Amino acid sequence: MRKILITGGAGFIGSHVLRRMVKNYPGDQIFNLDALTYAGNLENIADIENEPNYEFIKGDIVDADFINKLFQQHQFDGVIHLAAESHVDRSITDPLAFVKTNVIGTMNLLNAAKEIWNHNFEGKRFYHISTDEVYGTLGATGLFTETTPYDPNSPYSASKASSDHFVRAYGETYGLPYVITNCSNNYGPNHFPEKLIPLLINNILQNKPLPVYGDGKYTRDWLFVKDHAVAIDLVFHQGKNHETYNIGGFNEWQNIDLVRLLCQKMDAKLGKPEGTSEQLITFVKDRPGHDLRYAIDANKINKELGWKPSVTFEEGLEQTIDWYLDNKTWLENVTSGNYQKYYEKQYQ
Repeated sequence: MRKILITGGAGFIGSHVLRRMVKNYPGDQIFNLDALTYAGNLENIADIENEPNYEFIKGDIVDADFINKLFQQHQFDGVIHLAAESHVDRSITDPLAFVKTNVIGTMNLLNAAKEIWNHNFEGKRFYHISTDEVYGTLGATGLFTETTPYDPNSPYSASKASSDHFVRAYGETYGLPYVITNCSNNYGPNHFPEKLIPLLINNILQNKPLPVYGDGKYTRDWLFVKDHAVAIDLVFHQGKNHETYNIGGFNEWQNIDLVRLLCQKMDAKLGKPEGTSEQLITFVKDRPGHDLRYAIDANKINKELGWKPSVTFEEGLEQTIDWYLDNKTWLENVTSGNYQKYYEKQYQ
């Protein structure tokens, strides 16, 4: 039985990866390490918490002593590292928090893995999940590839770029078997409503303004979170050591066009006259260092591992909206903070 540590498994992307790993690989013991900060929500994975090959561990990757003892105790064979501070606006307000979690936390995991594996790397793998934002910004044309030079523009992307470099350095210096993926913007069920799509859905339900930065013409490539989980599964099990794979949805949308599409779909779902939700759109002051465009070239992972998105953006958005409308209690718990009581209820 292999022992796999997933960090940040109670978060948005992590919960989908964790569920897939627990259900698809019953012969592996899957450990979920999460600090349960504001974005970590055990309600996201309540359906698997009693599975025999799953174990939850509450802890912070910033605590080096704790991490070292954890690795010594369990002797993990693999790490899928998703735990991170990820919201650009928060990084502008508190950049040091991003350095601690994204850089120091990653270093602690690397050091612990290096120590227990002790150059015996057969069957071992350290998988670091990163972002396309490390590449900076694109003009009107072109795509990010795995060889695009790093050019981060926010404290968040700078912290992720730094962690990427340390993972590569441990591969080159110590021979640590690693893979890295850089993904585009994720969307889908269980997303904490500080990010664009769940924020808009929640605000429409609450009849609140829909904030759009600047002129709304910033362009992003959108990746359905369940497709991302499939890609992570493939890379972890079949990717080549010391390689980077870019994962994108082949779905470029300007923010304002996305907002209008979501408004149309929400009006239809809620039985409102078309155009009702669009009246809530409010243009707000742009944030500092706002990258104009991100777009991923995902041909490498397609050619080498056979991965491609399973849904169009419109299909994925329909599924996402339906999930939030069917799970209003989850949304209410998240926005009220009541979800943080779940750990105490279940584990204490």
